[in-house]
Amino acid sequence: MPSNSHGANPPIDIDEDTPANASLNSTIGDVIAERLSRRDLIRSALAVSVMTSTIAPLAIAAAARPARAEDGVKPSFVFAEVEAGSDTTHHVADGYHADILIRWGDPVLAGAPEFNPAQPSATAQEKQFGYNNDFIGFIPLDGRADHGLLVVNHEYTNDDLMYFGLLGWTRKGKLDSMSDEQIRSSMAAHGGTVIEVKRIGERWHVVDTSNYARRITAQTPMQITGPAAGHPLMQTIGDPSGTRVLGMLNNCAGGVTPWGTWLTCEENFNFYFANKEALKKHKLSTQLRRYGVGEGFYPWSRVDTRFDIGQEPNECNRFGWVVEIDPLDPNSTPKKRTALGRFKHEGAGNIVNTDGRFVIYQGDDQRFDYVYKFVTEGKVDPANRAANMDILDTGTLYVARFDANGRGEWLPLVTSDPKLSSFTDQGDILIHSRLAADALGATKMDRPEDVEVNPKTGKVYVILTNNDKRSAKEADAANPRPENRFGHIIEILPDQGDHATTGFAWEILVKCGDPSIAEVGATFNAATSRNGWFGMPDNCAVDADGRLWVATDGNNFEVTGRTDGLFALETEGARRGTSRLFFRCPTGAEMCGPYFTPDLETLFVAVQHPGESEDPAKPASTENPTTRWPDFKDGQPPRPSVVAITKIGGGKIGV
Repeated sequence: MPSNSHGANPPIDIDEDTPANASLNSTIGDVIAERLSRRDLIRSALAVSVMTSTIAPLAIAAAARPARAEDGVKPSFVFAEVEAGSDTTHHVADGYHADILIRWGDPVLAGAPEFNPAQPSATAQEKQFGYNNDFIGFIPLDGRADHGLLVVNHEYTNDDLMYFGLLGWTRKGKLDSMSDEQIRSSMAAHGGTVIEVKRIGERWHVVDTSNYARRITAQTPMQITGPAAGHPLMQTIGDPSGTRVLGMLNNCAGGVTPWGTWLTCEENFNFYFANKEALKKHKLSTQLRRYGVGEGFYPWSRVDTRFDIGQEPNECNRFGWVVEIDPLDPNSTPKKRTALGRFKHEGAGNIVNTDGRFVIYQGDDQRFDYVYKFVTEGKVDPANRAANMDILDTGTLYVARFDANGRGEWLPLVTSDPKLSSFTDQGDILIHSRLAADALGATKMDRPEDVEVNPKTGKVYVILTNNDKRSAKEADAANPRPENRFGHIIEILPDQGDHATTGFAWEILVKCGDPSIAEVGATFNAATSRNGWFGMPDNCAVDADGRLWVATDGNNFEVTGRTDGLFALETEGARRGTSRLFFRCPTGAEMCGPYFTPDLETLFVAVQHPGESEDPAKPASTENPTTRWPDFKDGQPPRPSVVAITKIGGGKIGV
């Protein structure tokens, strides 16, 4: 068993918004500040000037004036921009259909009953579409872009918006007001869904009674594979072998592999494990606190003892992984690939490297945590699907260090590094990836969420949502946003275009927020309209033409009058940093899961937790949501849904 020597972080208060990283590693703000100081910036410079000077020289030139038609530079995106704002429904650019494809509670499996929110039932929910759809992936059938499988993550549940009688319910209080059946139904609403979809004319439809249809929940049997499989820290009373586990939790972003499997990422798994008193006595209490375990925002331990730290002290180690699922085989066992590390996973952007090895980029979505990548030992065999099915069990996990000179280094998390000598073995390192990354001196980031690769340029986009916990004492002219409420996007270019190498260059693509407010320091291209700027970037997609699309999470419509949405962001040339609003969410909702069909004629998006409220004086509930989208029926709760977007008359999206 590992000692506490590699978990030297002091105890912290556990909260979903509280950073769990107490290491002394440099933050990305420190790195940016040092980099700017090397450029001899004048300390009295305006915030906008300072922030602009952090981006590439070409972007600086572009930001100095709007891109003009006479520049002769054709924009990557051509559509009538949506007006930013807030109301109870969704909006898409003129000339497009935006159709509800499937909603929470719609049937997935044969025999699924009608949606009945007044009578929550775990048995029913196990056959119905789950809640809070996040990542979406499309896997063509027979190579067709108009017929395939849609794989969808179900991240978490807003129980107060699902069930009646929880008025004023929050994740931190009034948990006792939930019935046991409501809890079990919520457990069934987690996980994921596989559905078969087909385009008929310009509209998409779910194929009823499909042989591929599948629901995955918090109770679905899964296999633990890779270096941590069978480790003593993975063994429980219910599974002494440490190789079998029930379910996946809080699955946020993800990816699709070239061999047609679904990578789904467990993020805030700590929310589900309770018993603070047992945590204090746990022999690895410090390590668990580094992952925020112990609060128990969900009352699942009342109906399932494996979520009680006192009864199953190792169960939480079996969550926080990337899960690989074969959607082409509904009877296959999902596999938790421990070689990819354990943390609050956000995204699995991937590419086949020039030497044939497979590379997966990952973010750890918490303030002051890290960016990772995994490189397989074996090579992808494009002619033999079966040969790739376990390729993710062997390889090297790296964590990123960003240097002030615009360079960076990927640091391997391996037993041979003397800095990791306190870890007993590779399984221990992977179970405690955060602590290993602390020891290696990785750069503390501002909530790394999705990380995606541009297949055209080889650049990697790191989406950093925000970090409002940065102290004001750290603020100066070179780092003017001590409370980074709006986030930014970093662009990585691997040396020689080799994604398996350890060296890379990095640059800031855009600092987010309202560019009309100088103190914010946003660096959008001046061609960006008042509708086009965004804050709190979260998910992203790079389409087959290499264009970047950014989804947001956190625009407080009650304060700003703007909801979240999907933005098209220019990344090259004179228009670099120009953003346009393509799709707008209803009130209270988050934009998730943008994913294109291979022909770029369909864009699938996920609208999550519509009806939510950020106003503590007016908490939303099933009885009183901020919208009843998409059904708009009295007495009917709002329903997270997948939306299929197509061009009226056909053709590529955004051109």
